[in-house]
Formats: sequence, C-alpha cells, structure tokens
Amino acid sequence: MTQQPEEGFKVTDRRRRDDEPRAQGTPGREAAGAASVSSAGDKQSLADLFMMLATEAVVALGDAPDPATGRRAHELPHAAEMIDLLLLLRDKTEGNRTTVETQILEEVLYDLQVRYVRAMKSLG
Repeated sequence: MTQQPEEGFKVTDRRRRDDEPRAQGTPGREAAGAASVSSAGDKQSLADLFMMLATEAVVALGDAPDPATGRRAHELPHAAEMIDLLLLLRDKTEGNRTTVETQILEEVLYDLQVRYVRAMKSLG
C-alpha cells in the first residue's frame, strides 16, 4: 500500500486582482477613492485627538464628571500623563499642523496646565 502524504497547512490566496470581476456589494475603486478622500481629512482627526486627550485630562482633574460613572474623581497622575502626551504630540507634530490645530493645541495645553497647577495647590 502506498501512503498518501499528510495534508498540512494550506494557504489560499483570496486577494482579488484588478482584472477579476467583482462580486456585488464588494467595495471597489469607488470605496478606495472615498478612503483616500477621508484620509485627506486626517488633519481634522488630529484636532479631535487633541480634544479627546484634553477631555480625559479634565475628567482626571475632577473638573468634569466621568461619563461612565457620573462621578468626579481626582486622578492627578493620570491628568499629568495626558498633559505630557499632549506636549509630546506638540513636539512630534511640529511643522505638520494647520494654524487651527496649533491654536487648539496651544489653548488646550495652557488651560490644562493652569487647571493642573490649581488642583495641585488645592491639595496642599
């Protein structure tokens, strides 16, 4: 009797080539074009990132309630980390931000640093 070799790991290439017909509902170049247009809006998402981190810092400073619990908590080390992260982003994105993004970032940093100093003084 002849033994057949065991079937091991099998790889199937499911990538579609441009010359193959598309199945209905499969995104094509139109979707790829839309993705490239939305990636052009990355500058807006950078400002959104700044605001997201700033909001987290404000919550950690106890100036706003935690959306999940509805309670105010003072977590100053976490707030300091968010401020440091925004400072890092300021340094790393230098020269790649729009004037609006730079203005948002600078105003947010100033506000958070003032709030942080105020929170530290209130603790003693």
